[in-house]
Amino acid sequence: MHSFIPPKRFFPYLSWTDIQAMPNKEDVVIIQPVGAIEQHGPHLPLIVDAAIGMAVLGKALEKLDTSIPAYALPILYYGKSNEHWHFPGTMTLGAETLIATLMEVGESVYRAGFRKLVLMNSHGGQPQVMEIVARDLHIKYDEFLVFPLFTWRVPHITSELVTLKEKQVGIHAGDAETSLMLAILPEQVKMDAAVAEYPPEQPEGSLLSIEGKLPFAWATRDISKSGVVGDPTVATKEKGDSFAAAFGRSHSRICF
Repeated sequence: MHSFIPPKRFFPYLSWTDIQAMPNKEDVVIIQPVGAIEQHGPHLPLIVDAAIGMAVLGKALEKLDTSIPAYALPILYYGKSNEHWHFPGTMTLGAETLIATLMEVGESVYRAGFRKLVLMNSHGGQPQVMEIVARDLHIKYDEFLVFPLFTWRVPHITSELVTLKEKQVGIHAGDAETSLMLAILPEQVKMDAAVAEYPPEQPEGSLLSIEGKLPFAWATRDISKSGVVGDPTVATKEKGDSFAAAFGRSHSRICF
């Protein structure tokens, strides 16, 4: 049930009396991982974002000093993935549903006496949702500290392992995600089905981009026929191992 999470750090393995007797609960960090079940091209399973989030969190918790109290909740597998819903298999919640769900989880955490909550999101389509929830929970409960983190938005080694083009526009099912999956769930990766596909280039001189300071709204089918935005054909397990280790170190320092 705990997947990549160390069993002693898995919140559901505690009893209610364990939680009632827990000292200094205001200093305990509770982590809510949030993923997605959505298409990741023909070569990767739907579980990519959730799997990467759990693997990275597991590595972070393994590196954490045992004297630091921190527990992971079960991952919320479903997220806001409607940009991918034209591809079969994608499951999505509406933004309002996801916000309501996370608000009620946060309120349950607060009601149990905890005052530090990390929303560790691994899906690129919903960082804004985490930010809204974090702000609203803090406004509702002044002393509740809520941290909306994005698994990929930490110091890491992407620049050392992927091409400049991949770093700039390889945003989905490309080299980095495929390499990570080769490291954590290799039996679920079909490298013989991997295809490289990049979004159409913007007109010369345009300041707009699919991800950046001046983005525009898009659905995946607007920018990719395969569901891939990047080049997974060059992915390797070795790169994935390096990504996982780097992400684990960063999150261990940032979250705790």
